[in-house]
Amino acid sequence: MSETSDLAVSLADIEAAAGRIRGVAVETPLIESAALNERVGLRVLIKPETLQRVGAFKFRGAYNRLVQLSDEERRRGVVAFSSGNHAQGVALAAKLLGVPALIVMPADAPKVKADATAGYGAEVKFYDRLTESREKIAAAIAAERGSVVVPAFDDPHIIAGQGTAGLELVRQAQARGATLDVVVSPTSGGGLLSGIATAVKALSPKTALIGVEPAGYDDTLKSLQAGRRTPMTPTHRTLCDALETPCPGELTFPILHRHVADVAVVTDAEVAEAVRYAFSVLKLVVEPGGSAGLAALLAGKVNTFGGTTLGLVLSGGNVDPDQFGRILRREL
Repeated sequence: MSETSDLAVSLADIEAAAGRIRGVAVETPLIESAALNERVGLRVLIKPETLQRVGAFKFRGAYNRLVQLSDEERRRGVVAFSSGNHAQGVALAAKLLGVPALIVMPADAPKVKADATAGYGAEVKFYDRLTESREKIAAAIAAERGSVVVPAFDDPHIIAGQGTAGLELVRQAQARGATLDVVVSPTSGGGLLSGIATAVKALSPKTALIGVEPAGYDDTLKSLQAGRRTPMTPTHRTLCDALETPCPGELTFPILHRHVADVAVVTDAEVAEAVRYAFSVLKLVVEPGGSAGLAALLAGKVNTFGGTTLGLVLSGGNVDPDQFGRILRREL
């Protein structure tokens, strides 16, 4: 990757990733809702990664990583661990590139995500998230098979791939004559937010980056406050299954520390309201984790630093149908 920065990823890396995924990944549109603008008193430009292949931004990074494998690495295959969206991204990228893939998934992963992962042709191995280590399982399989481990976020190629969403966001906004004062994105391990932050800050230095985490999983906020990675021990589950990482990554955290201005924390109730709002008003199906930024915005938890134009990333739409129905019926 780039040697011009002390950080793992540069704008040049993201530009290169954009070239690799062009014509394979979807350049998701920028959309605007007059109703949302009126409700929050801002101009909100929405980046719906729900419309990306596999229904989430994760395909960007997965394809950027796998397309760079050597012929020998492709023959040996890849192994990844994920609760769902990274699993699907790796599975589809592997299918497109003819690479064997095994995904280690928690046994309680949303069925829609597990079924889709297997549907793309990947081998799925389930584990108990309470008693087993997915990292150890993946490492053992990789050692046995000679496979390449594809991390969910702490990999420069993954980060650069996710950063292409930020590249598109800024350029699409500029094409509309808009300057983004703030960009809001869900964050878990930090792959998406660090990639977006790298692109946005390079192209629009005055834009503020805001991350959003679910209550009980605000490890990025606590890490930024402490100035160092601060792992958490979660005490409960959250609707946002995609955002349940207990600590930002070794590569992502320095990027977040440099570029992120603030992190909002949202409750499950606020997330459920955002899922309902996205469905009823925006006419979009957004999974709970993917709607975290919208939840913070609707709840008045986004610090706009006096700005009036905001970029909002909806990061994924792979919601379990039963859970989705319960949210819409206000049972969750």
